Amino acid sequence: MNTSKLTFANLFFLWFGAAVSVAEIFTGGYLADLGFAQGMTANVLGHLVGTVILVLGGVIGYREKLPSIMSMRISFGKQGSYLLSLVNILQLIGWTAVMILLGGDAINALCKTLWGIDNQVLMSALVGLFIAFWVFIGIQGFKWLNMIAVGLLLGLTVVMSWVIFTQPAPAEAPAATGTFGMGFELAIIMPLSWFPLIADYTSMARDSKSAWVAPFLGYFVGSTWMYSIGLGGAIFTGTADPTQMMLAAKLGIVALMVIGLSTVTTTFMDVFSAAVSTLNVLPKLSRRFTAVFFAAVGTGLAMFFPITQYEWFLYILGSVFAPLMAILLSDYYLLRHDARTRAADPLALISLAVGIAFYYWVKQYDMVVGHTLTTIGFTLVVHNAMRVLVGRRSQAPVFKA
Repeated sequence: MNTSKLTFANLFFLWFGAAVSVAEIFTGGYLADLGFAQGMTANVLGHLVGTVILVLGGVIGYREKLPSIMSMRISFGKQGSYLLSLVNILQLIGWTAVMILLGGDAINALCKTLWGIDNQVLMSALVGLFIAFWVFIGIQGFKWLNMIAVGLLLGLTVVMSWVIFTQPAPAEAPAATGTFGMGFELAIIMPLSWFPLIADYTSMARDSKSAWVAPFLGYFVGSTWMYSIGLGGAIFTGTADPTQMMLAAKLGIVALMVIGLSTVTTTFMDVFSAAVSTLNVLPKLSRRFTAVFFAAVGTGLAMFFPITQYEWFLYILGSVFAPLMAILLSDYYLLRHDARTRAADPLALISLAVGIAFYYWVKQYDMVVGHTLTTIGFTLVVHNAMRVLVGRRSQAPVFKA
């Protein structure tokens, strides 16, 4: 696949397109339990913190010219990164299937209402086919096609926002039953879920501004906007389902374009990055055909298996990445530790295990900033202390300033 440089505009539209999805709108609907004002506060603050952490990972990829999983070698060593590759591949295949299933369901509901066509399996297959095409054309063709597609999405999102926020306010606002910590957690986990992928794209950035400003603005604006639509929809129309919102507004073909394009632009990144993680272990494979293969696997799961029953497994895999972020960011920015020449780094693996255990322990409590950010902070402190105690810091190569 052509790895020509990605410009500021390429990366902005790439990450805005990643944010525009059915899943993000649905998740934003859960913030309605906090009421509109507190829900929006949690939305903005959670995304602000999460997107800052996200782009810190992207900067590592740009500076070191390494995709995300290979940059994990800085902390975990070459063979240590293989385990992380496996975890990332499994979760990306799973989320590919979930996104295709959600997109297929939404398109099927629209087609059923508009034309009486009711075939969810066929709609999932069509979504998967378009994703495979998106991957196959490669970065060179994709970056222009993606900009056009996301430009259309931007306009369509404005239309959808107008429909939602011009609705009359409800006569009586629903009582706030959620906690701020819950809302903050829902907002921060979405940008952080992209941490294992971001450097796959920023490593190809043309310059440093493109590597961090573009993804920050693209994702922060796009994701907070999607959450706002879900929040507003749940409060003003009684549903956070974008399909029902657009059907009620009689958007018709516009609705099909929003759902179809957003599913493709978001899920493309999952299958592309699954291929990149595979090449970390098997570098002789073709990235293009490996990505197409993962698109086919995800499509098959969406078509024939009740993948939503396995979301608990995907969340377990995702819990690995909260402490992992802390370890990598700590080693790179604070400790200047580099284990890339080593087979594995046992101390990093111990810190990872401690962080995962802490994550599940702290989940039982209502934390003001959510359990994910709390876990990141805890793991960062513990990992720094362990590095200093065992003397790794003085032995490790130092990055250039």
